[in-house]
Formats: sequence, C-alpha cells, structure tokens
Amino acid sequence: MVIVMGPEATADDLTSIVAVVQAAGVEAFVSKGVQRTIVGLVGDVTQLDAAALRGMGGVAEVMRVSAPYKLVSRDNHPDRSTVRVGGVPIGPDTVTLIAGPCAVETPRQTLEAALMAKAAGATLLRGGAFKPRTSPYAFQGLGEEGLRILAGVREETGLPVVTEVVDAQDVDLVASYADMLQVGTRNAQNFALLQAVGAAGKPVMLKRGMNATIEEWLMAAEYIAQRGNLDIVLCERGIRTFETATRNTLDVSAVPVAQRLSHLPVIVDPSHSGGRRDLVLPLTRAAIAVGADGVIIDVHPQPELALCDGPQALVDGDLEELAGVLRDLPPLLGKTAAALTA
Repeated sequence: MVIVMGPEATADDLTSIVAVVQAAGVEAFVSKGVQRTIVGLVGDVTQLDAAALRGMGGVAEVMRVSAPYKLVSRDNHPDRSTVRVGGVPIGPDTVTLIAGPCAVETPRQTLEAALMAKAAGATLLRGGAFKPRTSPYAFQGLGEEGLRILAGVREETGLPVVTEVVDAQDVDLVASYADMLQVGTRNAQNFALLQAVGAAGKPVMLKRGMNATIEEWLMAAEYIAQRGNLDIVLCERGIRTFETATRNTLDVSAVPVAQRLSHLPVIVDPSHSGGRRDLVLPLTRAAIAVGADGVIIDVHPQPELALCDGPQALVDGDLEELAGVLRDLPPLLGKTAAALTA
C-alpha cells in the first residue's frame, strides 16, 4: 500500500500517519519529493483501514500496489491454472461445456437431459438438487433424492456431476455425491459456506454475486482458497443492472479482467444471464470469443414442463447448433473443446 500526501501536508500530518501505521505493526518508508511525499507501507496492510487513512490530515490518496486476494492472485501464481473435475480439464487450453437440467425433477428427465447435453459435446453434467429460489413457494429441489438421481445418471453416461450446495451443513452430504460443488450467486458472500466448501476437498465453481464487484468475487474465492483448496473455477453469470430486457446483464468484460487478475479458470453462464432460449447461443459465442474457459448451459427435454427456468433451457435443435459452435470457435482462439476422459 502507498499513501500519497498532498502538497499542503505538514510535518505533523506525516508524523501522525507514520505513528498510525507503525501502531498496526506495518513499516512506513517515507520518500520526499519536490512537490509530494509518499509513504510506502510494508507488512500486513490488511490491519489498516484505507478509508480511515484517506480521512487523515494531509492525505491525498491511498493506493494498493498488491492484490488483497493473495492465493488466487496472479501476483503469486503468474501462470493460469487448470482445474480437473473427474478428469475433465477446465483451463486456458480448452473450452469446457457443462450442461444439464437446471433442476433435477425425475430420473428420466435428468437422464434424457444428460444424453442431450453429451451429444452436444458436454463433458460435465450440471443439475440442481438443492435450489435456492427467490420465492419460498417455488420448487426448492429434491434434496438428497436429487443427488442420488445425479449419481445414477453419472453411472449411465460417464459425465462427472456439478451441483449446487446452499448450506454449510449440507456440504459433506453434497460432496459425497458430487464431483464439483457449485456456490450460486445468492451465496457468493456466504462466508461460512465458502469456508466449508474450501475444506471439503472437492473442486468448487464459484458464481459471481449478482451485485458483486470483480474484487468482491475474487475475495470470495480467497475464502475458499484460504482453507487449502485452489481447485476453484470462477463463473460469470450476469449482474443486476437497470436493464430489464434480459434476466441479468452478462458482463463479458469480467472474463479477461478476472483472468488478468487471477490464475483461476473463468467460465460463463449464458443461460442465467440471458434468461431466454434465443439469447443463449449468441451469448455462448460471445463468451468463447472473449476467452472464457467454458460455459454452463441449461438443457431440458421438455422445457415447457420444467419446474425451474424452462424458458432458457436449450432443446435438440439448439444443441445441434451449440455442437457446431464448440467445434468451430475454440480453434480460432488456440483452444480445443474439452474431451471426456475414459
């Protein structure tokens, strides 16, 4: 961290700043220029409140020169990471398709959706057994019965399972069935849950909070990493803005920004951002073009009967086009479509 003193700063102002910094156990190195004085801080600057420092006499600006998220930052891990889920890579060399029903409803519906997804090139199966919903009257998922259905479909199709966990007390249960744990947008700053999934020993997909800045998103990932788990995949799923034409606003710029700041893989959810079937494929193209390491897409054999998010689920005709996108676009960016290992 660096404190820039204003030209009006007095010697007493500088003395006060140095005293506050040293009281927090941080070293202060003063560099006096012709017009400005700069105080460089070395040590655990997390003990200091940047806003409080800005309010002190003579201070013009307080700037961070290193990221507050240490473990997920590229400062300490310059090469981008690849996370493997059941042998399937998610990382800078591949584009990975994760697809399946938004919610697990029946064994037949889940298997049919999984087979549709696999035919389109999916190498990981998504499916929600626990569903955090805005309305308490909406379908909340089948719970453990849904997890058992996902495990059975994995047995039939060979697709590793990605599923959401919504409560810290359910982490062990979900981890006993799933190959990857998903933390959704509503829980993106549920710090107890983030710590619990970090300790679970399974790869984690962390969706961006609908109102979160990129720094807040990466700090949430830091909670997981701090518990010893760096197998984290970031998922941009759209943010809440004033726009009402789409369900959320897909922030495609978040993909290269997050990849520059963090070594973690970054994927995109074009289904929950657009919220409409006709937007999913265009947003998928945009995601791949901007460098996303994968996409996670809703699929349903009968979306008109879906208990959750039917209007955004892809059907057979869409999936044929999706397969073409996965075949044609990744090579243009020096990537390949991820393959399902035997």
